[in-house]
Formats: sequence, structure tokens, C-alpha cells
Amino acid sequence: QAFPLPSLPRKQPTVLVVCGPAQNGAIGLVCARHLRIFDYEPTIFYPKRSPDPLYQDFTTQCEKMDIPFLSYLPTEVQLINDAYNAVVDAVLGAEAEAAEGREPCAAILSTLKLIRIPIVSLDVPSGWDVEAGSSGGISPDVLVSLSAPKQCARRFLGRQHFVAGRFLPYDVQKKFELNPPEYPGTECVVALRAPR
Repeated sequence: QAFPLPSLPRKQPTVLVVCGPAQNGAIGLVCARHLRIFDYEPTIFYPKRSPDPLYQDFTTQCEKMDIPFLSYLPTEVQLINDAYNAVVDAVLGAEAEAAEGREPCAAILSTLKLIRIPIVSLDVPSGWDVEAGSSGGISPDVLVSLSAPKQCARRFLGRQHFVAGRFLPYDVQKKFELNPPEYPGTECVVALRAPR
């Protein structure tokens, strides 16, 4: 429910969801499932699948929803630009550390840096330091901060920034001194930056 559906036009509802092996990849699988529920046509690239049983369950759920999985990510960027309306970056997240320099993440990041269609990053854009921000990572058009914006979000220059954190218990908000935004109605996401 953390995906900003209004940020994607419906004229060509194809979305490539690129998932890494850790927690952010699992979030990408959940995102793909929600996109399918809302009549988008997600395709998943998940090259290094986690042995974690929960992540395996997410993968099975996507397969049972007939969401296709790519066996490889085309290195010809124009193929991706032509086939999809947007790319969801769920490769690396706040827990990434040095994984970006290892395969398959390094090759994925090289390809994503050349994409011309909109990129939606989940939590932390891949290749970014969670505190300092971009250090040669990708440049997403949309950032969906999970729970609360991370320090690196201050350096985000894309079109839209959303936060999905309505689910945070009050004691967690208090412990980390979070000042969550006002969520309208029953919305699970709120825009921190309006579209430009």
C-alpha cells in the first residue's frame, strides 16, 4: 500500500520492478503484488532470490498472481524504455552497505543510471548512502520513504516525494522523535513534495 499509484499514468500501465536480495527486494515484491491488484502490469526482475521463507512466500504470491519474472535485465536500455512505463527501484535500501559494488547489483545500477523512463525508488535510492545521499547512485523521479524519510532524502531532487508511515505505532514515533505528516482520510501515503 506504500506505492503512490497516482504518480503513474494509466495509458501504458507496464512497470518493471527490480528487486534486490535483501529487505528492499522483499518490499519490491509486495509492491508488485499491489500494482497487480490495482490493474497495473508489473514484471519483476529478481536475480538473487533470498532464502528467507517470508521472501519466498512473497515470490510465490507474485507467481500465483501471474506476474512475470524476467530471467535477465536487458543491457540495451532502449528495450526497457520502450517496454515499460516506469521502473520501481527495490534493489538496495537502507541496509545496503557495500552491496552496490557486488554483482548482480553493480550491473543493475549501471543499467538503471541510463534509464530514461521514470524511476520510483523505495525508501533509499539504490547506490545512495543512507546518511550522506547520492554518491554516484541512480537519480529517481519519485521517492517513497518508508516509515519516515531517511537523512539522504534531503538530497532528493526528483519530482515527487511520498512517505508511507501511517502504520508506525505511537511508541515508535515517540522513541525516534518522529513528527509524521497528516495522512488524509484513509490514505497510507502522503505527498511531501507536490508534482513539478
